[in-house]
Amino acid sequence: MKQPITEAEPSTFLGRVRASLGPSGLPSDDRGRMRLVVDSLVLHLHPTKVNTRSLSLTYTWGLGGLSAMLVMILAVTGILLTNNYTPSPAEAYQSILNLRSNVWFGDLLRNLHHWSANLLVLAVALHLLRVFLTGAFRPPRAFNWLLGLALLLLAVAANFTGYLLPWDQLAYWAITVATSLLTYIPLAGPVISRTLLGGPEVGAATLRNFYSLHIGIIPASMVLLMSFHFWRVRKDGDLSVPRATGEPPTVKLEKVTTIPFLVRRELAYALVWLALLVAWAMWVPAPLEGIANPQVSPNPAKAAWYFLGLQELLLHFHPLVGAVLIPAAALLGLAALPFADYRGESTGIYFRSHRGRRLAVLATGLALLITPIWVVLDEFVVKWAEWFPTWPTLITSGLLPLAALALGLLLLDELFSHLGANIEERILALVIFLAVAFVVLTAIGIFFRGPGMGLFWPWAMPAGHG
Repeated sequence: MKQPITEAEPSTFLGRVRASLGPSGLPSDDRGRMRLVVDSLVLHLHPTKVNTRSLSLTYTWGLGGLSAMLVMILAVTGILLTNNYTPSPAEAYQSILNLRSNVWFGDLLRNLHHWSANLLVLAVALHLLRVFLTGAFRPPRAFNWLLGLALLLLAVAANFTGYLLPWDQLAYWAITVATSLLTYIPLAGPVISRTLLGGPEVGAATLRNFYSLHIGIIPASMVLLMSFHFWRVRKDGDLSVPRATGEPPTVKLEKVTTIPFLVRRELAYALVWLALLVAWAMWVPAPLEGIANPQVSPNPAKAAWYFLGLQELLLHFHPLVGAVLIPAAALLGLAALPFADYRGESTGIYFRSHRGRRLAVLATGLALLITPIWVVLDEFVVKWAEWFPTWPTLITSGLLPLAALALGLLLLDELFSHLGANIEERILALVIFLAVAFVVLTAIGIFFRGPGMGLFWPWAMPAGHG
């Protein structure tokens, strides 16, 4: 015999399910059936209850949810855009012009798709940074950290393959520069590059390959990994819980039901971001230059912005070091973080401790100061090849500056250790230093590299150049 439903019970998921059922145990009406379906879907993606502290926006910043929302926006706008696009060099650029001029809201759709894709890279990167800063990457969440790294690489790959589709000068030469980096991978690099390009250079086969990857393989992989990622969040004990410095992790915290407390906040957050994105897409058009011309190279020829930090490294290191060793070491280091910084006492605490916060500020300041100084010195003062003219370039422009970089990081680690930092805080400070340094290199590549990829002041650039 069924128990009567109390007045308080409908505020819970179970109460709403029972309230929507008729005497036969089936949904009593269409509205109740729809609500049951929606609630079931929500609770497949969320735990039934969440800690009240996890609802704090200043802990997670909603970056995981924002990333998921951006993927949905990209899926919807991408499907609509493919209906008005032909992936061939003869028609791709004209398709974009037709989309902008003759398709209702076509320009808005393209702008929204373009800016959402760029924001996705930032959102996923910041989400990983937030997880690292709060220590939520350690076991049992280590595997989910690796899934997050894979999703970041997929987000970059989605942007990279979509970058070529307009077939304008900006896209053609950015892809030419970026794919040339692959040739520096020992042994397999040239093969990977030719397979991706469909030949020796960017052409019709490249456009078809990129189009297939962009609308098929990469989105499918992203959806599968996202689904697994969400499931692992619940499997690994849900979101980490924010804690004050010194608070023991065993403190029992209050929980509330996901519906409506969490879902209501997520909906409001999503609506605000959607409004901001639509407003931005209405006012700021996606870039489009003249049709691609393989005979005329722009000066400077730059990769897409998310590869400009890597392109900047190539100006200071031998290609084998700048394009292969350093990126590979960075990825392996990020993958190994859960197993190096393994202590769980500070999980949920931003920057680990009060001392960790001070070291984070110090590391940020040092990166902002040292990185541009190093770039200028390497550009105008340090001349390894001239100092050792008979040595191979792999040594003078690769191993010697790499050794200098490694020595600098060791000295930096020694400084943090001298300031009393434990292993967690030292790893934290070093990762922050390297992350900020990479951001500075990216900013230099965007704003301070002019003709011939030389350094210049952008506000001092003569009119007609750039």
